[in-house]
This record gives sequence, C-alpha cells and structure tokens, in this order.
Amino acid sequence: MRKLLYLTCSMALIAVLTTYAMWAADRPVGHYLSDLRIHLAIDQGTPSDRGNLLGIQPELYPTDYQSPERLHRKLAAYLQSAREQGLLNDKTLVVLPEHIGTWLMVTGEKDELYQAGTLKEAMNWLAVSNPVQFARAYLSAKGSDRLDDAHLRMKAKSMAKQYQALFGGLAREFGVTLVAGTIVLPEPSVREGQLKVGHGALYNSSLVFGRDGAPIGQPQRQLHPVFDQTGVLHANTERAMSVVDTPAGRLGVLIGSDSWYPDNYRKLNAAGAQLIAVPAYVVGQGSWDKPWRGYKGLTTPSSVSLKAGEISEGQAWHRLTLIGQPPSSLATAGISVFLRGQFWDKSSAGQSFASSQGQHYADEDGRGARLLNLWL
Repeated sequence: MRKLLYLTCSMALIAVLTTYAMWAADRPVGHYLSDLRIHLAIDQGTPSDRGNLLGIQPELYPTDYQSPERLHRKLAAYLQSAREQGLLNDKTLVVLPEHIGTWLMVTGEKDELYQAGTLKEAMNWLAVSNPVQFARAYLSAKGSDRLDDAHLRMKAKSMAKQYQALFGGLAREFGVTLVAGTIVLPEPSVREGQLKVGHGALYNSSLVFGRDGAPIGQPQRQLHPVFDQTGVLHANTERAMSVVDTPAGRLGVLIGSDSWYPDNYRKLNAAGAQLIAVPAYVVGQGSWDKPWRGYKGLTTPSSVSLKAGEISEGQAWHRLTLIGQPPSSLATAGISVFLRGQFWDKSSAGQSFASSQGQHYADEDGRGARLLNLWL
C-alpha cells in the first residue's frame, strides 16, 4: 500500500512538473496593434552640411516589447517619418530615451505578463515563466534589493544581444548615428565589436552606434542613479566620462539626473564635447508638474542653490540641465529626450526639450510620440 501511494504521488508530481514545464516554455504571439504616428514638435535652424540633432520621444507599451520585431517596427516607423520630412542625412545624430533598452527584459514572454494589471504582477509572471533563469539570477544578485536585481539580471545576455541587433540595425538601416537610450546590464562592455555583460553590479548604461551599425566606444555608465534606484543600480565610480566622435561633432552623453551636476559639464568641456545627449525618464502621471523632490537622497552640488519643493519637476529639469549655458557647458547644442507611454501601472511624464546656441526650445505639449530637431 505504501509503495502504491509513493508511486501515485511520484506520478502526480511528474505530471505537475511536466505540465508546468510545457506551460513555461509556451510563448504564444498575441494580436498586436500600435499607433505608429509621431508629431514633429520642434524644428529649429536651417538645414546645412553640418547635420542635425534629432530627438525621438517614443510612446511605448509592454506589448511593443513582445518581440524585437515589434519594437523595430515602431521605432522604424518613427525614423521613416523623420526621413520623409527631410530630417535624416549622413550627419544626423538621433537620440532615444532612458530605459528604452531596459524593457527588453520582457521580450518573448507569455500573454499573462503583458495583460498584468501592475508592474509587480508582471514581474511575478516573469519569474514564474523562467524559473531556472530567475533562480540563477537571484543567487548571483548583487544589489540590496535582490528581487529587482534578479528580474533585471536574469535575461542580461539576450538583452545585450537584442539591444545591439535592434539599435545597431536601425542606425545602419537609416544611415544615422544613434544614441540608443539606456539599458540596465551587469558590467556591460564592448569587446571585439560586441556588447557583452559581466557578472558584477548592474549599471544603467548608454551606447552609441555609428552609421555602419557598429558600437562607437564603450557604454557610458550612469554616474548618479537616483536614490530610489540605488538598491539595484550601481553608480559609475571607476570609468571616466566618455566623449565620442560623430559626423556631427564630438558627443557626450549624460544619463538622466547626471545632467543635474555642473561638474559633469566641466568634464565634458575638458573633453571637447560639442553636443550633449540626455536620455531621460520621469515616472508617475502628472509628476512633471508636481513639486521637485530635490536630488532624492544624493548629495546636492555646492553650486546649486535650488531646494526641493521650490519649483516643479519639469522646471527643475529645465533649470538644472545646463546644455548651452556657458560657462557651465560649452556645447553648441544638446537635447533631453524622455520615454513616454505606460508600463502597467507605471505611467511617464517627461517632456523633451532642446538647446542650441544659448536658445532653449521646449515641447509645451509633450504628450505622445514626438520628434525634436535642431539643425546644427
């Protein structure tokens, strides 16, 4: 009797595990419908042989990441719209927003993840659907928030490969230099022309791709992750800020709130940066107009007198992003591009803006997908 009970339980367990394995491996591709339109919100200057700085503020949702092909279709539609309006040439420098690559973590998942009501629920589906990958990532997690660390780390190798294939492919397809927003990866680096990941801490990083689709230089890692991300993201304390040569001029990249620190502009000045790209992301519906929360637990630079609550979040971004404001920045032009859309219960609120020759250009509407163009 005992042997029979043991056999029955064993067979039941095997059946359950087999069913779970089949469920976890199944990745059906659901119906996809997305708005591919984009509005030209800013177009300043006169076309010349010096090229242009083009910011693309996309409007993205979880289903846009269901496959790399879907995300390519949407971003390619934006670039095609820019091409049709005469905004692409051999010296065009395209800038995409912060974390546009990070959401590749949800590529190729089950319908239940995309249909989740909250980000927390979606991350639970991510872990349940990839039990072995999640377990390995959790055991190797480095941050104090091991759960979020594991979610970001578990598909890092495939994310890096998809990021380079997608954004390098777009740069080559449209013949532009492309600042591919940012992606969170463990110790990213370019080796023999390929974006690779390590086994250490997670960094929010940006990579520039040339017109041939190949990476230019090493990933720029974020220097100052905001306070509510420091349990997961590591601050760049080892690598110097990099400036890369592009057909439009020498380019520096400041990720998100790195653009709030005057010393970063002095370092870019010393490196000869002529153009500055700021991939950015502000979370929370209506947060652009809410009181600014300050440096969010990080040290406030001594040269900054602005205090939390004095102005709105949006006003703070305009005040602190010092592109084209000598002597802080000697760059001739720059652009801050924000990610728009909604990822489950996390909406976005940033409104992209640009500076050129000391003039400031803001997109007062800021909703939806937008193009911001500066002729150099």
